[in-house]
Amino acid sequence: MQTLDDPSTAADPTDAWTALISRYYDGCSAGDVDLMLETLHPEVVHWFLAPNTGSAAVAGAEHLARYWRKVTGMLRARWVVDSICATTEQAVIEWTMWWQPEGGTERVATRGAEWFTCEDGLIREIRSYYQMRPATTELDGFPYAERGYSVTGAERSTIHPDAEQYGPGGTA
Repeated sequence: MQTLDDPSTAADPTDAWTALISRYYDGCSAGDVDLMLETLHPEVVHWFLAPNTGSAAVAGAEHLARYWRKVTGMLRARWVVDSICATTEQAVIEWTMWWQPEGGTERVATRGAEWFTCEDGLIREIRSYYQMRPATTELDGFPYAERGYSVTGAERSTIHPDAEQYGPGGTA
């Protein structure tokens, strides 16, 4: 088990948040409940933007970790942290979920943003903003590759370079 810095007391809160959220996403991508539990406060709440399928909030670390294990298996999903802004109290990220729609042969990208808070060095709340569609959703004309974001054929980013080790075809 890797020890992570508490973002609320770390010398560099952005680095601490990046490590914490990347570790959480690695656990989500691998469907690894124990890895996710290393990052989640026991009373975590994950809020979802409606009207997505399954948009009801998920509460509790164990419940949330098992939820993502199920989703990962159904969608062959991999999450990548693409960008982050952070303070000691909170972090906001842009992310990409790479996945395969049912009956599809190509992986698609769902791009979104999430707002995180922490307590005791663990993720306490997640507010997720995205719309799930069976085709890639992204900003029209945005220079994703030039900014170091994940792109088709490279399900990793400049700040989350090891993302491809977890999830479909990964080693974890």
